[in-house]
Amino acid sequence: MIPRTDFPPIRACLFDMDGLLLDSEDKYSIVTNTLLEKYNRPPLPWSIKAQLQGRPAASASEIFFGWANLPISREQYIEEQESLKRELFKTCMPLPGVKKLLEELKHARSKAKEGEKERKLHIALATSSHKEMYDAKTMNHVTLFEVFPPHRKVLGDDPRIGPGRGKPAPDIYQLALDTINQSLEEGEEPVKAEECLVFEDSVPGVESGRRAGMRVVWCPHPELKNEFVGREGEVLAGSTGEGGNLKEDGAVGTVGDGWGDYLETLENFPYERYGILVN
Repeated sequence: MIPRTDFPPIRACLFDMDGLLLDSEDKYSIVTNTLLEKYNRPPLPWSIKAQLQGRPAASASEIFFGWANLPISREQYIEEQESLKRELFKTCMPLPGVKKLLEELKHARSKAKEGEKERKLHIALATSSHKEMYDAKTMNHVTLFEVFPPHRKVLGDDPRIGPGRGKPAPDIYQLALDTINQSLEEGEEPVKAEECLVFEDSVPGVESGRRAGMRVVWCPHPELKNEFVGREGEVLAGSTGEGGNLKEDGAVGTVGDGWGDYLETLENFPYERYGILVN
């Protein structure tokens, strides 16, 4: 199909966190494989990890325990896992390009349409991490995450997100947009879904953004990218089928429709492509 090119300038950037802004996905792998080795199980393959990324803890746990076949109870595994995570997450670091990108977006504007003035670019966070884990991962990066106003941080245990409504359902990104529109300056026109750019590393996260009617940048871990060689177009369309039956939750895209882009890294971000002004 012919990709769409007549998009309006982006007015809001909505960010995932784990594996996109911070290297916490690698920390998850270390914790998981440490426990799998302890109980004589093989390392977690990326074919399974790809299904866990971006999902709420409950749904990710179902997939993991169904695969792992551990000789201990879920409760014992989770207890041991939590202890390891708390320590390891303190060592999380920003991924390449993140510091510069967030610093530049802090003062960015949205390119003006003909006859209009430039407008401030808005940003929000939409992560499946619960508050306790969010705090552990960001404790040494408080200044970096101050770019996200407190009322525009949507975490995985936010009570406004219903049970079973995490990624790949669109709710978390729709809520992130709501937090922006509810706090605009007087007289500022509400931001539309198609004026939002979702930044994601996970496949369920990309689908969530697409189902919310937003444009998406997919910046995955290299090993995750390898799992979807030849299917990149499906990922960008949100149509891999990894999310199961979500027919009532917004429409996914079509391969090659122009709403999604793949980036190897967040370094040297192509602002002009999205109508974002940073100078």
